[in-house]
Amino acid sequence: MNILYVCHRFPYPPKRGGKIRPFNMIRHLGSQGHQVTVCSLARSAEEAEEGKGIAPHCAGFEMGMVSNPVQVVRMVARLPLATPSSMGFFYCPDLQQRINALLASRKWDLIFVHCSSVAQYVAHVRDVPKIIDYGDMDSQKWLEYAHYKPWPLSWGYRLEGLKMLAAEKRLAKCFDLGTATTRAEWETLNSYNTGLPTDWFPNGVDANFFCPEEGGSYDPDTISFIGRMDYYPNQECMFRFCSEVWPRLKAARPALKLLIVGADPSPAVRKLAELDGVTVTGSVPDVRPYVRSSALMVAPLNIARGTQNKILEAMAMGVPVVTSSVAAGGVDAESEKHFLVADTPEDYARQVLRICSSAAERQRLAESGRARMLSNHAWPRSMERLDAIIARCIQQFHENKGKHA
Repeated sequence: MNILYVCHRFPYPPKRGGKIRPFNMIRHLGSQGHQVTVCSLARSAEEAEEGKGIAPHCAGFEMGMVSNPVQVVRMVARLPLATPSSMGFFYCPDLQQRINALLASRKWDLIFVHCSSVAQYVAHVRDVPKIIDYGDMDSQKWLEYAHYKPWPLSWGYRLEGLKMLAAEKRLAKCFDLGTATTRAEWETLNSYNTGLPTDWFPNGVDANFFCPEEGGSYDPDTISFIGRMDYYPNQECMFRFCSEVWPRLKAARPALKLLIVGADPSPAVRKLAELDGVTVTGSVPDVRPYVRSSALMVAPLNIARGTQNKILEAMAMGVPVVTSSVAAGGVDAESEKHFLVADTPEDYARQVLRICSSAAERQRLAESGRARMLSNHAWPRSMERLDAIIARCIQQFHENKGKHA
C-alpha cells in the first residue's frame, strides 16, 4: 500500500514520547512492504539533519521547516478564533503545499495521522481511507493544566482545552476511524459520541535496548526520576515531590539520593539541586545507567495522559517503579504485582522506603515488571493490533463507498 503518514514532530530519532510511537509505526509498516511517505515538521537545522536518519525505514519524507518564534505568532493569532492555538503552533504553509502536491501526484491507499493538531493538513480529503491516531486526548491535558496554573493562565489553558475538545469532536467526522494509546483514552474518545469507529493500541518498549545490565548492581540509597525537564507535568511533579515527599524520605533514610535526569531543566528545576541529596543532571547521552543504578524510579505525575514511556522503559530495565494512580492508568500492569502506586506524600514515602529497605522486594518487582513489559507492552504485539485496525478501516471505507456508489 501507499501510505501517507502525517505527524506533529519529525519522528526520528525516537528519543522522546512524541516521536517514539510514530517511529515504531512507520518502521513496522515499512517492514511489511508498504510504501510509507512521512510528512512532519522540523524546528531547527539540527533536528532536520538528524531526521534524515529515518530514510531506511520509509519510502520518502517531506519536512516542513519552522521556527518557534513564527509558530508562537501563529499560535497567538488563533486566540480569538475557534481554532485551537495548538493547531497554529503545528501549522506550516510549506508543509501543506508539499502534502497537497503528494496527494495530487499519486494514488494513496491510506492516510494515517498521528496527533489531532496536524489533522488539519488532510481533513479535507474524502477519497482515501483515513485514520486519526489521537494518541492522548490533548483537550483533557489542557483542561487538567488549568487546575495547576494561576489566573489568568488557568483561564487560557481552559479556553484552549475547550477549543481542542470541540476540534477533536469535529475532526472525528472527517476521518474513517480514530485510535488512542490506552483503554482509558479510548473510553474518553468514545464518550464524545461522534459516531466515529474507534479502537486503541498500546505503546510498546524496546525491551532489547531497555534491558537489565548483566551482572549490574544498584545503590539502595539512590532513586531516580527521568523525563524532559522543560515539560510542565515533569516540572510540577518534581517540585511537589521535593517539597512534600523528599523531607519525609530524608528523615527516615538520611543517606538517600535523588537523581533528576532530563534535558533542558528550567532555572527553577536546577534550583532543586540545592536540596540535600538532590542532583539535577540536565541532558545526558544515555539515561539507562542512571536508571539501572537506582533502587527504583519514581514517576509521581499529577498531570498524565496516555502512556508514560519512562515507566515502560524503567520496568523493562528491571527497575521497580513507584508512580501515581493517574500515570499508572496508562500502563497495562497491576499495582502491587508489577509496580507500586501512591498518591499522598505518606504513601510515596512508604512505597519508596519499602523497596529501598528490601532487596528481595526490589528483586520481585524487577522480575515481574520486566516480564509484564515483555508480555503486554512489546511493540510487535501492539503492531499486530495496528495491522488489524488498518485492515478494518480500509474494508469499512470500501464497503461504505460501495453502498453510496
